[in-house]
Amino acid sequence: MCCDIPNMKRFIPVGGLVAVGFDPTGEYLLTITHSGRGVFSTKTRERVAQDYRLAYPVGGKGIGIGPIDGLEVDVFELDSDHDCQLQSPDGTIRLHCESSGIEVEQLDK
Repeated sequence: MCCDIPNMKRFIPVGGLVAVGFDPTGEYLLTITHSGRGVFSTKTRERVAQDYRLAYPVGGKGIGIGPIDGLEVDVFELDSDHDCQLQSPDGTIRLHCESSGIEVEQLDK
């Protein structure tokens, strides 16, 4: 017997998270940490690129690497006073971010 689990949640451990944002297509997630940048596939949740050079966001923008190399991505910067909640451009993914990682919730659409 098989059943669908609505609003399935997963956790992506990303230590020292500073900022996070989706590329305009929603296919990739850019993470910016105190240890560099990473790009994750929103389909597989797998990290597809990593760069250990520091590149903090400037003016709410992060610079992509790997499959989104050079792309200016709008990012949400974490701070200790506010929760970071972010939704993908198509509304199918909701993120709850904290400095230790990202909870990913797949939404019904």
